[in-house]
Amino acid sequence: MAPKTRLPKTKPYSGPSGGWGSAKSVAEIILQERVALKAPAILSAQNRPEGYMCVSCAWAKPAKTHPLEFCENGAKATAWEITSRRADRAFFDGHTLGELEAWPDHDLEERGRLTQPMRWDAATDKYVPVSWTKAFAEIGRELRALDPRQVDFYTSGRASLEASYMYQLFARMYGSNNMPDSSNMCHESSSVALPESIGASVGTAVLSDFQNTDCIFYIAQNVGTSSPRLLHDLQDAVDRGVKIVTFNLLRERGLERFVNPQRPAQMLTSKETRISREYYQVKNGGDIAALFGVCKALIEADDTLKASGQSRVAGKDGEPRDPENAAMIAFAASIAAADKKHVLDHDFIKEHTAGFEEFAQAARKHRWEELERLSGLSREQMTQAAATYARSDAVMMVYGMGLTQQLKGVENVHMVCNLALLRGNIGKPGANICAVRGHSNVQGQRTVGITEKPGLAPLDKLSELYGFEPPRWTGRSTVETCEAVVSGQSRAFISLGGNFLRAVPDTAAMEEGWGKLRLTVQIATKLNRSHVLHGEIAYLLPCLGRIEVDEQATGPQAVSIESSIAHFHASRGKTKPASTELLSEPAIVAGMAKATLGQSRVLWDAWVGNYGEIRDAIERTYPETFKDFNKRLFKPGGFSRPLPARERKWVTKSGKANFISPEKLFPEFPTSGDADVLHLATLRSNDQFNTTIYGYSDRYRGVEGTRKIVFMNPDDIVRLGFTEGENVDLTTAIDATNVRRVTAMRIVPYDIPKGCCGAYYPETNPLFPLAHHDPKSKTPSYKLLPVRLSRSSEVSP
Repeated sequence: MAPKTRLPKTKPYSGPSGGWGSAKSVAEIILQERVALKAPAILSAQNRPEGYMCVSCAWAKPAKTHPLEFCENGAKATAWEITSRRADRAFFDGHTLGELEAWPDHDLEERGRLTQPMRWDAATDKYVPVSWTKAFAEIGRELRALDPRQVDFYTSGRASLEASYMYQLFARMYGSNNMPDSSNMCHESSSVALPESIGASVGTAVLSDFQNTDCIFYIAQNVGTSSPRLLHDLQDAVDRGVKIVTFNLLRERGLERFVNPQRPAQMLTSKETRISREYYQVKNGGDIAALFGVCKALIEADDTLKASGQSRVAGKDGEPRDPENAAMIAFAASIAAADKKHVLDHDFIKEHTAGFEEFAQAARKHRWEELERLSGLSREQMTQAAATYARSDAVMMVYGMGLTQQLKGVENVHMVCNLALLRGNIGKPGANICAVRGHSNVQGQRTVGITEKPGLAPLDKLSELYGFEPPRWTGRSTVETCEAVVSGQSRAFISLGGNFLRAVPDTAAMEEGWGKLRLTVQIATKLNRSHVLHGEIAYLLPCLGRIEVDEQATGPQAVSIESSIAHFHASRGKTKPASTELLSEPAIVAGMAKATLGQSRVLWDAWVGNYGEIRDAIERTYPETFKDFNKRLFKPGGFSRPLPARERKWVTKSGKANFISPEKLFPEFPTSGDADVLHLATLRSNDQFNTTIYGYSDRYRGVEGTRKIVFMNPDDIVRLGFTEGENVDLTTAIDATNVRRVTAMRIVPYDIPKGCCGAYYPETNPLFPLAHHDPKSKTPSYKLLPVRLSRSSEVSP
């Protein structure tokens, strides 16, 4: 079947997020994937205590579930995995890989589930069937012939805790710390910044905080597309009168208006819930300036109040009338407690933080004119946000990859922490930091040892438990792995899920280097571009999906996942596997490990037969984090990992939470001041999750039938001499040594700040140089890249 031809259309969307549009979209994909009979029963088990965790986003399973605990995108992910379509032997017999290279990403995955292990045949340029035994034997033989430093073990965000633990153990026993993972590309900036600021590698929020908060600052995360189930928590908060203050580049419908498909009254009346009370559109890259502006307004208001010598609330009531009377002393203290905060929480700052004076001085010195220019916000807007913040006793800070995927991603997260610390909004009910992760177990993989940094893995414990000496050298992150692929230093790439080639920057250079690898091994459920491009020896190993029944020697197995709020949840498959020849991820990892390592102390077969034994091993390795792992596995709502910062215990060098001042407000580009340069941010559509493209509809942005789109401010379209609907080429405006260009992008006017533009990921990944990343986290700066636009000679599809 050849790729389909589509007719593109663009028309502004006036409806809310959710509502009948979501219901229709779910019905369409269920029919598209030919699963109308079985989908309802399977979806009814999604995100429930005895069911399976969604294979899409990382939002938590609540203890008390809704009638249906899935969203539009979660339903799409489920239908995509349980599809009746198959990419079987007949399909591969009919297509060379050279032919499949020309297929769009959507069409490759839309072919359906992989059904048997395959090996690339150079003579025919096709994947041909191979037995599991032969596949494991050759993979082991090839790995033993290579220096472990030449081999990279990649992990996608959906692999379970059990599979991830086994995978990192296999890599380390083999001798490699090269463990790039999808976290390197999304929230690595959080993993670097949060420990420096508050001594925790993850956010401190839990679901109950949404029920106790007074105000939510929602920063750089598109909830309607990336994590729609979170809209339930936001809607419930709004219903209680909670103010949501949003900072985001684009006007996104999920942050504006919502109709809950599970509320019949809303569906029948179309009555909408207004999500954001205040909505501030920040230029991409302007987040530090915007947050500094809010902090500056708070600090200067506090300075003014202190200088006046006036009490805000208590007056003379804050002083005991009789200093000898215990009751009067207690009463006066309770009245005066409000005054101790003034605008800032000085008691909290004194007892729990370090670096406040330096940060306050930095805020005072920044000129409002500069903060306005860089952020795109007015002084009045930043001051208004500060006033809302100051009037609230418990404020949550919720943020996403719009902050982390920038050149200053780490400093962006520092600023979120700084704002929270000013009024003690960490470590009390309703006031914490929530880093909304992307893929469904991307956070958990790091918790069980998927990391290139030896200092973040319990190497001595692993040595004690399994009788080997783990490598102590620092491995390669995702960007460093890409550099090694391009330079030829990497010789083998083993991938536990994912679509690495489409997820990473600098596509052309990466695809050229990819073909020079000696060995590529892809563990996957569906076909993607990282499979049709390949090394000299290439294996495609099909695995069970999380939604499928995983039958092993001791019966059906469950796996575990860590959510965005640092809770561990069980997941048990509910549908028949797509093929009898599929193996589970733990079984595939064990097969490769045994073939590569030979005899070891690890009981690989016993682990595959009973995943409870893997969890026992995880608990022995991380006894505090996973105490009573198997006993608590199916606890409704999951069980939490220890978070000292949530109890105001600061595991930092200073022993306190740290105010950290960014050195600069904005990155320095050689294009600064060039009128023809726009700052590009990549976006996800409503019909996609990460690199998986379910279809060509971006309903909320009014785009149908195409992904070759560039969203622009209407004034910029006119200023640069273009017209709506015109096709343009985008060219990277930095790194003059290489020309990076994507062509035939249709102009769509959109509510986006002047000087900024947006386009879809991963279609615009070819524009991003590998070196364009945060210097500390090495997270690619997918949300900020200078580009130039020119008229295209091509016609977009």
